[in-house]
Amino acid sequence: MRKDIYRLGYTLARGSSAAALAIGLFVAMPAAAQVATDTVAADGEEILVTGSRIARAGFDQPTPTTVIGEDELRLGARPNIQQVLNDLPQIRPTTTPTVSNGNTSTGTAPVDMRGLGSNRTLVLLDGRRFVGEGNLNFIPTNLVERVEVVTGGASAAWGSGAVAGVVNILLDKDYDGISVGGNVGTSSRGDGFRYGFDAKFGTSFADGRGHFIIGGEYVKDRGVIDRSTRPQLNSPDFIPSGTGSELVRDVNFGNVTLGGLITSGVLAGQTFNADGTLRAFDRGTGVGAAAFPTRMVGGADGINLYDTIPVSSPFERLSTYARLSYEVGDATFWVDASYARSLSNAPFFGDYTVGGALGLPYLTIQANNPYLSTAVRDQLAAAGETSFTFGRYFNDILQLQFRGERTSKEGAIGVNGTFGNGFRYKAWYSHGEVESEQKMGNSRLVRQFNNAINAVSSGGQIVCGINADADPTNNDPACQPLNPFGALNASPEARAYVTGAQQSFGTNKLDSVGGEIQGDLFSLWAGPVTVAVGAEARWEEQISSRDDFTIANASNFGILVFSTPTSGGFNVKEAFGEVLFPLLKLENAVEIDLSGAARYSDYSTSGGIWTWKAGGTARLFNDLLLRATRSRDIRSPGVGELFALRSINIGPLNDQDRDGRAAANPAYNPQPSTVTTFTGGNPNLVPEVSYTTAIGATYSPSFLRGFSASVDYYKIKIDGAVTALNGSNLTLLCSRGVTSACDAVTRDATGTVTQVAATQQNIASFETSGLDMEASYVTRLAAGGSIRLRALATYVDKLVFDTGVTRVETAGDVGDSVQRATPKWRGTLSATYEDDNVGFDIRARYIDGGNFDRTRTTLINNRISSRTYVDLGARFKIEDRFTLFGNVNNLFDRDPPLVTVNSTLYDVVGRYFTVGARVDF
Repeated sequence: MRKDIYRLGYTLARGSSAAALAIGLFVAMPAAAQVATDTVAADGEEILVTGSRIARAGFDQPTPTTVIGEDELRLGARPNIQQVLNDLPQIRPTTTPTVSNGNTSTGTAPVDMRGLGSNRTLVLLDGRRFVGEGNLNFIPTNLVERVEVVTGGASAAWGSGAVAGVVNILLDKDYDGISVGGNVGTSSRGDGFRYGFDAKFGTSFADGRGHFIIGGEYVKDRGVIDRSTRPQLNSPDFIPSGTGSELVRDVNFGNVTLGGLITSGVLAGQTFNADGTLRAFDRGTGVGAAAFPTRMVGGADGINLYDTIPVSSPFERLSTYARLSYEVGDATFWVDASYARSLSNAPFFGDYTVGGALGLPYLTIQANNPYLSTAVRDQLAAAGETSFTFGRYFNDILQLQFRGERTSKEGAIGVNGTFGNGFRYKAWYSHGEVESEQKMGNSRLVRQFNNAINAVSSGGQIVCGINADADPTNNDPACQPLNPFGALNASPEARAYVTGAQQSFGTNKLDSVGGEIQGDLFSLWAGPVTVAVGAEARWEEQISSRDDFTIANASNFGILVFSTPTSGGFNVKEAFGEVLFPLLKLENAVEIDLSGAARYSDYSTSGGIWTWKAGGTARLFNDLLLRATRSRDIRSPGVGELFALRSINIGPLNDQDRDGRAAANPAYNPQPSTVTTFTGGNPNLVPEVSYTTAIGATYSPSFLRGFSASVDYYKIKIDGAVTALNGSNLTLLCSRGVTSACDAVTRDATGTVTQVAATQQNIASFETSGLDMEASYVTRLAAGGSIRLRALATYVDKLVFDTGVTRVETAGDVGDSVQRATPKWRGTLSATYEDDNVGFDIRARYIDGGNFDRTRTTLINNRISSRTYVDLGARFKIEDRFTLFGNVNNLFDRDPPLVTVNSTLYDVVGRYFTVGARVDF
């Protein structure tokens, strides 16, 4: 372990001289994790920290918590809070504009802690759930006072979903003044242009009893569309090499071209120019022995499935928030409202299911097709050929285009106050809705495409063959013949006939109500015994549907995207309690506190379930704090997992639970051809259950004021994780004695499988463990100003996902094709100087090297080296009101490793500049 820590420090220092400025801090001091900033609360001030429902002085609590203050949120000029959090080593950036390209999650910004999935990280706004499944695009960054990141289970305090941890976004509800800002950014290659504006206003009234704030921000990012500007992203793929394989760039289709490639007969190897003439196919190095292999390396005519996928998807977001509060005696009544909208419109894949790509069947073209030139028809006639096979990638016609729009509206009312001898209470109600509209344009209509591609000449006109044959029953008056020879030669009418738009609409609703009371019950020898009790309830509903055209053509689309609508909901009613018990206090020597929490949740779908947490802290000589917790946490199934409409498929199945069945009944069939398989939601799902152990220490020496460090070990084990397996794998699990798998398989009297419910099941498990470390130092300089140094790191010892059929360990794998790929080490270092007029910061982000994919045992270049990214920032104040700022992210323009589609870990855009200004009144 110690060797690995020093290797991290050495690699960071070696990565650049700028990173070396801060590395000495990390290597020389004890490894640390989750240290609170001293700008959050003054010494002794009681605040509510997300890891607990009980307000405590400072951060003397057993649950590790990282706090990101307002100033830190601005570093790097990130377009939303999620991308700030993604720099934390505990967070895996699963869904970002550079990750969600090529899928329909574009426009969302969730948080995925520990790589366990964003649905196992609970995101709160001011301690409340908000609608939208934790989409941080809905939160205006300029109103955020701080973000608290709790690493570890917290379901007893906050309920379902707090398995990997909790992210609590805390707004500056007391802001007073006016602030207006704007910024623009672009990459060093001149693309990726982004701009944004933000404004906020806050004021008190009625002699300070009332307060009102309102604010919002707008960001538009044009993305990076052209992949050819990033050579490392230029279609890498695996090819055979000797007795193994190798990952190389510029791997293209070897049997299709954009204009069309003749793959049989006398003209084989000729491709069509834009004017319909032929030329020799400029091929690269073929992969395999076939005359036209499905893949080749290089070649001027080479194209690839990923050529049109953006490096970074364009997106646009608007988020607003307003709050009004008023004090009446010891109570403060408040109401707030928010409105947000996110929009993404980006190229998707081309339709690869037609034309011969990926080894699929070629098209067959008749030699008398009137769109063929006379010269081509003559050559075919001379050879006595009546048809030829044709390989073409139709992304000039069938380039899918995804548009996703999400709109959030939410409002809440509540009251906070005190009573009695220091007791505090709060109560609230909130209602929110997210409406989504998704559209996949240019989707191929199979029947219409087949009609249009078969063009014939009739009466001196080019028409569709179905309208000129002897069978009037197959006529389609709307059919427009399509010219496939040469790129961009299809008429607008033909394009409109063979394509259509799939559309999906959805509405998510969340209603929640809750209240709690906390205070000191009585005092003992070591201090007051503090309790917090409360109750909450929420109602979740989700409805998704498709438009009539999509429903009517569900079996006619070349690639069906929106296939499983959802309709359903659930409610949960909960009661919780927490206690802090000071066990021992010897002044300046030792303080020992014990804490416990429990929550009972009653779900309308699955009934009641308990969660709990027990922990303790021991402070020794004021400087050293030891802490430990053990918790039982849950994640309740989502509405989609419960109620997605079921689909039916009838077909063969390989029964892997055969032992003894043939001997018992000669009529038993291990491979029945008429099994009915159901897929979709499962209303019988129960909550996933996890157990978390965390043990750690923090060190804040009295002889070095401003310094603090910590290290924490964590272990999380999740059982009954929700996943879906195919019918064959369910029979295999049944043979291993998994009851839920056996329950999903129906057999007839002979033992032959007749039906399988391959729906979502509580059948998988996760396990992860590792270390979190953090260290920080803040000091004021005699000449004025202050310096802040901060280092964070995470070591992942294990990250295992087990479906019961396969067990996959991904810690140490960093290739983009590995689901949940996670480096062993990630770390960040920052150094900041700030005074009344200027501020400078330097940040280093480290990603450890590792295997591309450990399961590819014969891959020659299966090792990816580490990466260090260095960022710079500067701020200048002019006459107290105006602030100018600039940032350079990825200063040294470090390239990512070879990736096949996108990357969750690496910077694929490159060096990026941002400048902006802000005025405050």
